[in-house]
Amino acid sequence: MPQLLQDNEECLQKHFSRPLRWKQFLFLPRAEEYNANIHQATEEDEWNKAVHDIKLMGSERTEMRKRQMSATQETSDPLPGQHGVGNRGSNACCFCWCCCCSCSCLTVRNQEQRSRRASHELRRDDPPTCEESPTPTLEEVITWAQSFDKLMLTPAGRNTFREFLRTEFSEENMLFWMACEELKKEANKSIIEEKARIIYEDYISILSPKEVSLDSRVREVINRNMVEPSQHIFDDAQLQIYTLMHRDSYPRFMNSAVYKDLLQSLSEKSVEA
Repeated sequence: MPQLLQDNEECLQKHFSRPLRWKQFLFLPRAEEYNANIHQATEEDEWNKAVHDIKLMGSERTEMRKRQMSATQETSDPLPGQHGVGNRGSNACCFCWCCCCSCSCLTVRNQEQRSRRASHELRRDDPPTCEESPTPTLEEVITWAQSFDKLMLTPAGRNTFREFLRTEFSEENMLFWMACEELKKEANKSIIEEKARIIYEDYISILSPKEVSLDSRVREVINRNMVEPSQHIFDDAQLQIYTLMHRDSYPRFMNSAVYKDLLQSLSEKSVEA
């Protein structure tokens, strides 16, 4: 009898121990699925939070742009009695949220725009394509052969010589000489400074495609005097270019088709008359 009881107990233990092992294995997939669901939910929460932050940043940038545009409009077209607001808007920094700071970035930008506008207006006064002049007479064209000074003395002579220089790709020499002549006529200091800067950028700077040929001594003098330019700042350079055209281009001009054709056409007209 005791042996039977002991066997029954062993059977009962074996019988109840097997399902417990299966329960352990059955709970593992459910636990893994639960952990995966938690991880996925966490990622979704982080993604939604990031999207919310991006939308918030976008709305903040949009609001900042609107405030900048309104500040710019107040600066460009201030209402009467609101000059203080307009001036405050012109000093507003482009990185600020409000228009109450006293930053000078837009002020500097406005000054640069005014400077470019003034330069553009002055460039409109550059020498025209051809100077206004009557048709030269036969006697006048004949005198051009006597000296280079007589050729450069009349607008018709300068136009004809400039047409020849264009065929030799050296028209910038005449343009520079004419710009210097215009500068000498100015008396206003601010206009002199602006025109001197334009001439320097167009004909003296080594970065300009229309740079004229000058020696180093003349360039150094011009660079020193550009700090406070006068209407005679380019006199040495102008004389040097004048001498270059006289010695180099003028002899070829006298033998060119430009001069000979003009002389022949005027001679034929005088014979017919």
